Formats: sequence, C-alpha cells, structure tokens
Amino acid sequence: MRLQQALAANGRSGGRPVEIVNAGVSGDTASDGLARLDWAVGDDADAVMVELGANDALRGIDPAVTRKALDEILRRLAARGLPVLLVGMQAPPNMGPAYKQAFDAIYPELAAAHGVPLVPFFLDGVAAERTLNQRDGIHPNADGVRTIVSRVLPQVEELVARAAARRDRS
Repeated sequence: MRLQQALAANGRSGGRPVEIVNAGVSGDTASDGLARLDWAVGDDADAVMVELGANDALRGIDPAVTRKALDEILRRLAARGLPVLLVGMQAPPNMGPAYKQAFDAIYPELAAAHGVPLVPFFLDGVAAERTLNQRDGIHPNADGVRTIVSRVLPQVEELVARAAARRDRS
C-alpha cells in the first residue's frame, strides 16, 4: 500500500513499523461503514482514518443520513479512545447547489464537533483531472493515488504520532 510505504520511507512511523489495514469495501456508503464498524476495526487498531461518503454523494443519499452515520462512527471510535483522522469528501456539482452545500458541510462540522483533525477533501488535486483518474473519471489511477498520498501524508503522520503517544501512555 502506497501510504504505508510513504510512512516507512519518511521514517516517521513512531519508532515501529506501521501497518495500514484497508477496511473499506468498494461501493460502501457511510451507513454501510457504520454497520460493520465494530468488526471491521478490531481491538488491535491503534488509530483510524475515516474516509466514507463518496458513494453517498454519487448516489444522492440525503446528507442528513450520511451525517448521522459518520457522527455515530466518530462517537463509537471516541468511546474506544482511538485517535481518528476524518477524511472529507465533496459532492459533485451535478447534484445541485443545495445538495452540495449540505453535503460539503458535513465533514468540517463533524470534525469540529468531535475535535478530530480533518483532511478537507480526499480527492483534492485529483478530482476531475483526467490524467489522474481511470477511464471512469471517478477513481484515481496510480498517479492520482500518488498525489493523494502526498497530500494526506502530513496528517497521517500526525495520526501515527498520536497513536504512538496513546500506546506509550498505556
């Protein structure tokens, strides 16, 4: 996984190797992620990146439903004492301005409410860039993934440091 490789290459993995487990399922909505959260994020997890919602926006799911699911995910992870990095999404413009405004507000508002750091838009610099996406125009290609990793790496390094500090206090 490129993110795990980038952490190792930078040598900022909190003094021990970092293993990143992708618990995502292709096509998942935020509600799907919530439904499997308790078994997808095992007791051995040190931290969690929450990156859900893209499929919600593409399907036009009511932003209130997405918000409720993400809010509950963040609540449950906080109850477990796990450091979290919330990774935001944005609705595509074709969903209309009212939908886009309601959806795009979810992530910064939840990050503030739960006191978790936020990557405002996971696909920043990649969305709508033809050369960084697969033929479908939605999913990043290898170059797009490299761009995403380079953009989120500083926040992920901070997450790893918070997880290491939590582990050291235990």
